[in-house]
Amino acid sequence: MKNSHRILVVDDDASVRKMLSVVLAKEEFDVVCADNGIKGIEAFRMTEPDIVLMDIRMPEMNGLQALEEIRTFRREAAVIFMTAHAAVETAVKALKLGAFDYLLKPFDLDEVLLLVRRALQLREMRNEINLLHRELSESYRFERILTDNAKMKDLCATVARIAKSTASVLITGESGVGKELIATAIHYNSPRCNGPLVKINCGAIPEGLLESEFFGHEKGAFTGALMQRKGRFEQAHGGTIFLDEIGDIPLNLQVKLLRILQEREFERVGGNETIKTDVRVIVATNRDLEGMARSGEFRQDLYYRLNVVSLCVPPLRERPEDVRLLADHFLQKCAAENRRDIIGFDEAAREAMLRYPWPGNVRELANAIERAVIMSTGTMVFTEDLPEHVWKMGMHRSIADGQPDEYADARPLREMLEEFERRVISQALERNQGNRAKTARELGISRRSLLYKLQEYSIS
Repeated sequence: MKNSHRILVVDDDASVRKMLSVVLAKEEFDVVCADNGIKGIEAFRMTEPDIVLMDIRMPEMNGLQALEEIRTFRREAAVIFMTAHAAVETAVKALKLGAFDYLLKPFDLDEVLLLVRRALQLREMRNEINLLHRELSESYRFERILTDNAKMKDLCATVARIAKSTASVLITGESGVGKELIATAIHYNSPRCNGPLVKINCGAIPEGLLESEFFGHEKGAFTGALMQRKGRFEQAHGGTIFLDEIGDIPLNLQVKLLRILQEREFERVGGNETIKTDVRVIVATNRDLEGMARSGEFRQDLYYRLNVVSLCVPPLRERPEDVRLLADHFLQKCAAENRRDIIGFDEAAREAMLRYPWPGNVRELANAIERAVIMSTGTMVFTEDLPEHVWKMGMHRSIADGQPDEYADARPLREMLEEFERRVISQALERNQGNRAKTARELGISRRSLLYKLQEYSIS
């Protein structure tokens, strides 16, 4: 049966195109050819090949220019360049631009087939990883809540039960744990899901504007009130209102909020008309609302009215399994948004994330992963791509716990490995009096790999 994979060969040398066509066809690949970069781009668009074998030096448009165009069509396209010895520096530049690998002319046909199969294997691996991510997300998700933690799963089960009711809900938990996500899940799994979901961060609005924000105002109610404005409670009629950081609202406004919960009515600022509203109230706080009620900072009657159902979201440091799950989720999401071809985390980076306590919780983790995606230069996220305080705190916790510390010199593992590799290559080159072929044989690597390392480490 014919191989389902298609390979595009782009080279201005007809003999190279013919030779590769014959060899690849014998392996039952579907082969398409083009004799310059412009035609190669058009062939790529028309045939959607799995692999591209392309010369770097071509008339009209060189391989690097063609690569940039190809990656605008499909970011993950696997492009293998073919080049002469004199163009090794250009080939290394191509790798930095996103090429899969390169071949030196005259090339070994077995090496061509090896690279092609390796590129196909990597493509299949990425497809499998994406599939597993999707399956994992679906397995542990209640609406948009991604978790593999027993406490969080119990919380999701409780959310599913209370969502069907009309009861007020108080959500507590540290900043960044996902309280807003829980409120959103309650709304969209309730009978009010087709109504509006109105969100207010009470801590982000100046105290003098909160009443107008909640209840609206009439024209001329105060300086700057040039027209009538509906408040958030009026906008949320028939749906749900979510009041985040409820502990920050002043006592005088707490009285009016209590009236809405009890009587389901209010007046706009500067108005006399009583407005009825049908709205479910969900509130959240990272403060000790019960303690505030005892000390008089928060009205006790309002606290009890809000606390019909109470949900506590555990911090991320108590959910280590979720660090792995959420990190993978955010990596996939950020890589796609930033059009980066990143397939996973280095094991040392995972360990650093698991040791770090994440005081900013899920929000901090998401920001750290976004930063890592931006800083990463390869297909993996390494320790040094994470924020420095994340892996350094992980190092200190490791020492405090009496665990072996692979970061003892406060340097990322990859940096130390690169230094060691640079030293070994330099010493081998010196022993062989600069003979690169002998050096490659001694090190047990191909000549192409040695040339790439010499270029990467600036070894002359």
